Amino acid sequence: MGKNGFQWFVGVVEDRQDPQKLGRVRVRCLGYHTENHGDLPTSDLPWAHPMNPITSATVSGVGQTPLGVVEGAWVVGFFQDTDSQMPVIMGTLPGVPSSLPTKDSAKGFQDRVNANYPKYVDEPDVNRLAVNNTDNPHPTLTLRRADREKNIGRADFNAVDIQVANSEPVALPADDGTNFSEPETTYNAQYPHNHVYETEAGHIKEYDDTPNSERIHERHSTGTGYEINEFGDKVKRVKRDNYEIISNDHFAHIKGNHSTTTDGGVRVFVNANAGFRSHYTIEVGNNANVNIQVNKGNVNVNTADGDINLKSGKDIVMDATQGIFMRANSFNAEIDTTWSERVSGTNTKTGKTIKLN
Repeated sequence: MGKNGFQWFVGVVEDRQDPQKLGRVRVRCLGYHTENHGDLPTSDLPWAHPMNPITSATVSGVGQTPLGVVEGAWVVGFFQDTDSQMPVIMGTLPGVPSSLPTKDSAKGFQDRVNANYPKYVDEPDVNRLAVNNTDNPHPTLTLRRADREKNIGRADFNAVDIQVANSEPVALPADDGTNFSEPETTYNAQYPHNHVYETEAGHIKEYDDTPNSERIHERHSTGTGYEINEFGDKVKRVKRDNYEIISNDHFAHIKGNHSTTTDGGVRVFVNANAGFRSHYTIEVGNNANVNIQVNKGNVNVNTADGDINLKSGKDIVMDATQGIFMRANSFNAEIDTTWSERVSGTNTKTGKTIKLN
């Protein structure tokens, strides 16, 4: 091989269904093979081995899988033998297709079996996301811009007057939860800075080096994906369910605020394995409140086997528009200074024995 010089070729891939699953493809080579499919059917073309880069071991599954070439792709390579029966492909050649393939055509040098590629005429084979022709945008870019979530509501705590008996009310200020929207994509690719990888199914990866618009974008064909813009902001979108399994501890540090809006319910199960001292602990720092607001419904706290303990550094204030009801086997109160009752209506006490000391 190579003693008398390489025998180069340029050709078109017509078959990639390698029975040995080695990544080989059948190539019809210009100057070696006729375009007449009747004289030389695709099934009689020799299998061409792909050449992987030195960064891929290509042994025992290590490295990059030698797949990616499709029927209709133009390739360049050489023959290992002087009879031109052992081709090796070194790479693919982009172009500007002037016509689309014809299914079951009598002519070769095209994807005559599937007629899938090329998909466009008079358009560069380079991905539209890399070219960024504003008159002919990539369909996924159009969809992303149209599919933004806007005006998502956040928790909005209303102001409350805390009424303490025999005193003026004290206002607990509101916490206005203004709406937020999914940020727009900052896509502004300029050729030749955007490095794009797209699969047949429509999965996309972008590593965009466009000055002042640097981005990383990875997207599933369903729309699930993420994008990191030039400032380091990350927008993540999951079109269906999201699962996260962590085998050990999980630590997160949010240096700003955290807003979560859930259209459905929220369930938190702590100490699911009934471990020792696996508590649910909430600590709020200085000069902040814990605000719970139910717009229409109840607040229910239940312990199946245990006490409910409340301890306040100052007052405990309860204000009910209607009644306050308590039921217990026994009621014990210890008051260090004063017990005051103000009853506008009837004050009723019942019991077998009422002792006043």
